[in-house]
Amino acid sequence: MVAVPELWDCRAVVFDTDGVITDSARAHATAWKEAFDTVPGVDPPFDQEDDYRRYVDGKSRLDGAAAFFAARDMDLPYGEPDDEPGTDTVCAVAAMKDGIFNRVLDEGVLEAYPGTVRLLLALHSARVRCAAISSSRHARDLIAHAGVRSMLETVVDGNDVARLGLEGKPDPAIFLEAARRLSVPAGEAAIVEDALSGVEAGRRGGFGLVVGVDRTRSATSADDLREHGADIVVRDLGELVGADAGGGGG
Repeated sequence: MVAVPELWDCRAVVFDTDGVITDSARAHATAWKEAFDTVPGVDPPFDQEDDYRRYVDGKSRLDGAAAFFAARDMDLPYGEPDDEPGTDTVCAVAAMKDGIFNRVLDEGVLEAYPGTVRLLLALHSARVRCAAISSSRHARDLIAHAGVRSMLETVVDGNDVARLGLEGKPDPAIFLEAARRLSVPAGEAAIVEDALSGVEAGRRGGFGLVVGVDRTRSATSADDLREHGADIVVRDLGELVGADAGGGGG
């Protein structure tokens, strides 16, 4: 058990979706791998753990694709957001990834992490307001399928990002929008993230507590999360349940 009474002193907690609430991060990584490996000239090939965590995790499809190609020093034309799936532009590769992701979803069932469900239930009992965010346009469907929508007061997803013109992570705009909808100042709220860009966004946004979730469990992943802004790092959110859970909230 991790002694973090600060979490229970927060008035609200904002959760990322992929890799924090649901195990869908693996499906995203698989889809990116297939899409990037189709593009001629990608060398070395996309790594589903390290490259996913460093370049695309937590970002919009277009920002993630652009970041990966920049990291490989590939000058692929950006294209237009409505490009058809293909390999000629950044937008076309992003569109291809989205189609692959939908196929991957159809092939299997994604669930909520049991430890996250336990934490959501504990926060709900403590009357701590909770929200979910995601750069993905699929987030609401994933959350509904996982059966946790009733424990979340609001969801800010990729559709909201596009409609409101919010900047992508590591800009804190999506987290600040969730806090605004909960009517809780950032300094009195916590965020929970597994992405490096996400914990950095939490720090930039002035949130009272930034919790990093180390799903990768590599030799450096926990330290990387701390270096980007996480106050504490856990491997599973169930570790936080019982840490002064009776106090705080409101």
